[in-house]
Amino acid sequence: MKNYIFLFFFLVFSFSSQAEEKILYLDVNILLSKSEAGIYINNELQKINKKNIEEFKKAEKSIKSEEEKLLKQKNILKEEEFNNKLNNLRDKYKSYQEMKNNKNNDLKKLRDNAGNQILKILNEILAEYSAKNKVSLIIEKKNVIIGKTDLDITNNILEILNEKIKKVELK
Repeated sequence: MKNYIFLFFFLVFSFSSQAEEKILYLDVNILLSKSEAGIYINNELQKINKKNIEEFKKAEKSIKSEEEKLLKQKNILKEEEFNNKLNNLRDKYKSYQEMKNNKNNDLKKLRDNAGNQILKILNEILAEYSAKNKVSLIIEKKNVIIGKTDLDITNNILEILNEKIKKVELK
């Protein structure tokens, strides 16, 4: 009798369901940088950044020339007048720093908003993909230590993403 019970449990547990959990991974950084929308965003952000850098250089050059001019006049000007001009120069420099910080923060916000728009669309694509292909779990490649390359769906999702969205408006 004990043998039959042992055999019964052995058979039940050894032939458990053949259902297999499907787990895949993808590289989100590649999707954000190599998709058509990602490339468009990077190009637009680089244009804005170059324009900002040129503006920063002009402001720096202006402040530097004023400083040099003021230093040349140091012995000629009265101390009170020199201090007033020096304070004005410091105020200009302070406003330049604020402008620079604001422009950099605005650029960062643009980049974050555009990335979030792509991620929102990517999330919809992944939901459809997982439902269609009966995928249980999709994880980001940076969280995978080692995995079969045939479990990497980055290129498949990249193609779908490129079909779905070509460019993202920067707001």
